[in-house]
Amino acid sequence: MNEKTILDANILVGYFDKDDLWHSKAVQLMERKGIEGIILDCVLNEVFSVLCRRAVERGKGEQINQVIDAICKAIPPEIIIWTYPNIINYYKNILLLMKEHEGKLNFHDCLIALVAREKNIKRIMSFDRDFDRITWLERTGG
Repeated sequence: MNEKTILDANILVGYFDKDDLWHSKAVQLMERKGIEGIILDCVLNEVFSVLCRRAVERGKGEQINQVIDAICKAIPPEIIIWTYPNIINYYKNILLLMKEHEGKLNFHDCLIALVAREKNIKRIMSFDRDFDRITWLERTGG
């Protein structure tokens, strides 16, 4: 049985962006056996934003449609866990978790951690070591 693992934005950005510093490592991690990658809408929000911004910054704004289409092909809407409709239910605990970690975890990172706990997902694949602060999550990624 594959272990459910939330995929963080930096893994997905590295995977889709061949020029990203983490591209090789992200591809290697994404191709691991025994992992069921879980994608949250708040993570995908960041992936779209970063990759589109990078295309513009690199003078390749005409490729934005291709970037969006590639992500949508790889990650269809039916496999995304939609957290934003329930944000009101997480809001208070997100802010408490941000305070507890003295702002070292941002709003989305706290949302990701709380969704993981609620859905009994014990792993996150991320290059962000700040997730190591979350006692109920095991981070993989280096």
